[in-house]
Amino acid sequence: MPIKIEKKIVSYAIKKPEDETAKQPEPAEKAPAEAHGEFRREGNVVHMTETLERPDELIGSTYKVKPPVADHAMYITINDIILNQGTEQEVRRPFEIFINSKNLDHYQWIVALTRVISAVFRKGGDVTFLVEELQAVFDPRGGYWKPGGKFMPSLIAEIGEVIERHLTKIGMIQPTDLDEHQKKLIEQKRAEYEAAHGQKDAFAEDGSSNSNDAGFPAGAQLCTKCNTAAVVMMDGCLTCLSCGDSKCG
Repeated sequence: MPIKIEKKIVSYAIKKPEDETAKQPEPAEKAPAEAHGEFRREGNVVHMTETLERPDELIGSTYKVKPPVADHAMYITINDIILNQGTEQEVRRPFEIFINSKNLDHYQWIVALTRVISAVFRKGGDVTFLVEELQAVFDPRGGYWKPGGKFMPSLIAEIGEVIERHLTKIGMIQPTDLDEHQKKLIEQKRAEYEAAHGQKDAFAEDGSSNSNDAGFPAGAQLCTKCNTAAVVMMDGCLTCLSCGDSKCG
């Protein structure tokens, strides 16, 4: 609406959004780090801010990755920052990632990948989406099998699996382990399958049946849920002996 000014204008100032923000009262109680603007919390999600500087010392874990398609192993180090240490609001969040390898063929994309992931970590929030994005990367030359019978579609996907293990370790991702009832059921089904279909090796010293390197029956198919070669036909239904996934529900 137009406003009629009755007095003479002698000065003026531009109103900025920051002025309204400064006028808002601060909450009565805040955690030490949050009070200094280092991060803000929305429910269970922690958003870090640009004022959060890297401490001189960080805690972390190093994971060894040795894909069969590479000549040298890769060592993935993920460092974490502890916010509100020593208080009830103490949380541990990933802060940076480093990948070291003797193979210089991957140097460029490793540096680019680690810088991008570290930037996402420092931004805060829900960083668990990185796991799904990395594990969805497929190598056009084909993937490989890890020791234990799990299929990896690419080296990037295995880096995503390492990040998933680390986020599960620090509590950002809830573990999806089977409960005791499911484990007993899988062991029972596995014993029934091996008893019915297992062939004894006459030249084996212990007389054990044939199986793959992971201990699952030989000829087991690949599970689309856990990427493990452990799917067998049980009672007319394809059942995974690793994660319990079944086509019959």
